[in-house]
Amino acid sequence: MSDYLKLYYPMDPISEFKMELKNILNKIKNNEMDLEAAEEQIRCMGYVPVSDIAKVDIFRKHRTGIMEAILAEGKDPDDIVEIAKAQVSATGRVLITRLGKDHREALEAGFGPGELEWSLHRTLAVVHDGTPAPRTGGIVAIITAGTADIDVAEEARMVAREMGCETIAIYDVGVAGFHRLVGEMLKLQEKKPDSIVVAAGREGTLPTVVSGLVDVPVIGLPVSTGYGAGARGEAALLSMLQSCSVLSVVNIDAGFVAGSFAARIANTVAKARNGDVDRE
Repeated sequence: MSDYLKLYYPMDPISEFKMELKNILNKIKNNEMDLEAAEEQIRCMGYVPVSDIAKVDIFRKHRTGIMEAILAEGKDPDDIVEIAKAQVSATGRVLITRLGKDHREALEAGFGPGELEWSLHRTLAVVHDGTPAPRTGGIVAIITAGTADIDVAEEARMVAREMGCETIAIYDVGVAGFHRLVGEMLKLQEKKPDSIVVAAGREGTLPTVVSGLVDVPVIGLPVSTGYGAGARGEAALLSMLQSCSVLSVVNIDAGFVAGSFAARIANTVAKARNGDVDRE
């Protein structure tokens, strides 16, 4: 247990989890609790308090398949560092989204270069203690209509990667130059992705087009790029919701949600490929 966790959490959270788990098992043994109630209680266990500012949900990934990430937007840079240290101490890795300049500087001051991994434009970071990202065998493709959509798409890509998926990035293939998409789609189908996230702003056409070309789930990710009648992504959102081809749609700029949903699909498919699906 790290000195940091000892300071803010006198008992090792993993040891406390084991104690609580033993208590539940004893209740089952003594017929004081049924299996369904025990499973539900176990899923709700485990968090690490960080001063008076946060409670890190260290078992969220075990309950839901999606790890707790840190949303930097609206948070003090020093608080981001403090929360990240607590989460890394407990889980080994943490994804931080929507970083501003002050957040990046605080992370660089609080962690060594070998402890930080950055997204393409440094709007996201993974802080880690050397623990590698998991590998599930799931494959998620991330496609953008334009270069301006990349930051939101990178959020989807990095969360899918942190959930164990191989990611394939195809950027700037919007419908204004449809020939760019055709060649990339032929290559993409050879890699057999389990799910695809398509990010687009302006009129938001690309997700509908991609969905009409593939036989895997496609998640439309509207982006607040464009101007005028684009209304900060509302036009793209409404266009995707009216898609003729089958399409799931998330909120405007919701890269984390799109990536999480795509990775959940891909990981379920990977389990089925490996014969590791609980059908009960």
